[in-house]
Amino acid sequence: MKSTFYRLFALVILITSISCHVKAKEIVDIKPDTIALPLDSAENMFVSKNYQLLAQRYNISAQQALVLQAKMFPNPTISFSTPIYDQDAKRLFPFGQDGEISAGLSQVILLANKHNKQIKIAQANAQMSEFQFYDLLRTLKHALRSDFVNIHFLLQSAEVYQTEIDALRQMSDAFDRQEEKKYVSEKEAIRVKAQYYSLKSEYNDLVQQINASESDLRTILQVSPNLFIVPRVNEAAIQKLNTLEYPLSVLVDSARSTRPDLKMAKLNTNISTLNLQLQKSMAVPDLTLQFNYDQQGSYVHNLGTVGFSFDLPFLDRNQGNIKSAQAEIKENEANYQAVEATIDEQIFSALQCAMQDDKLMKDKDSSFDKDFKRLSVEVLKNYKDRNIGMLDFLDFYDSYKQNTLQTNTIQSNRLNAYEDINYYTGSDMFNFK
Repeated sequence: MKSTFYRLFALVILITSISCHVKAKEIVDIKPDTIALPLDSAENMFVSKNYQLLAQRYNISAQQALVLQAKMFPNPTISFSTPIYDQDAKRLFPFGQDGEISAGLSQVILLANKHNKQIKIAQANAQMSEFQFYDLLRTLKHALRSDFVNIHFLLQSAEVYQTEIDALRQMSDAFDRQEEKKYVSEKEAIRVKAQYYSLKSEYNDLVQQINASESDLRTILQVSPNLFIVPRVNEAAIQKLNTLEYPLSVLVDSARSTRPDLKMAKLNTNISTLNLQLQKSMAVPDLTLQFNYDQQGSYVHNLGTVGFSFDLPFLDRNQGNIKSAQAEIKENEANYQAVEATIDEQIFSALQCAMQDDKLMKDKDSSFDKDFKRLSVEVLKNYKDRNIGMLDFLDFYDSYKQNTLQTNTIQSNRLNAYEDINYYTGSDMFNFK
């Protein structure tokens, strides 16, 4: 009876191990709505639906409208006045030959090329909003891909946990029944339950990580909270990724010609230069042309005059704003150099990480996982025949779990390292769609 029980138990464990992918499907099917989504479809959905990108697009339109406004010239000013009451004629608002009216027309003329300089600043600000859009797009795309990769490998790890948990649950239930008949020892039953509860706790932490990444991914894609996304990755494309495809100099050159934040830093310097030119021109007073008419209020009737006016630049020559603009140029030049140095370091560090992860993958024997699975069958057979004890049996499966989790972590880190390179270069140098 005892040997029959162990043979049945071993068969249950083996069947549970073989059904790993089925169990993984059950993990995601507990969600109300599940969708298997490839990366390119996720990115298309993100670009069309993300509210942050939509808001930034509106900001571009707003800045472009300000360019139109900057092209407008100042409006002319017209003035008109007349007495309210003529005491001699005893009438309100005396119009006509014996009445009195005065009127004026003035127009401000911007000197020192202020108008064109204001247009250039508005155009630069509009261009800045476009760079901000592409930098936001780059950042959100990196977050999307990172969540996509993490969820994929976390789900694979969840399969391993679910398989072992199901096996131990059935094992624990069987031991509870057999313990009463003295077919197994109380020590073995308690050891199995302890392992089962430990795995449940680890699995719960893993599920929390999956749910957190799912939440971030749904937020980026702007989809329903009830939707559970199962990433579909191109395994063949992942395996072909190679750090030797592009030398470091090519990656750095790509970043310096593509990175929106570097372009923004450069444009800030240009805007500061334009602002300095504008502030210097603001020291030149604008000219106001005037035409005035007075019916009877001057030394002659129907007097018409023309003239002009401008401020005398004696007290305020805009010195403070000019010095501030000069300091801003130096500040933005330093910021630009800081961004350049940061880019160089980011790309070098990300490339090193990718190379190390590649080395880890290459150093690992490709037949190791197959040998491990084959050995699991032998371990089951030996446990069934009582050639190994309970502790050896559980230790082997714990080693199998740890090996699989470690492999998934290495693969996830490797893929995230390549995605970091894409993020730091500002382009899809390494594509795994």
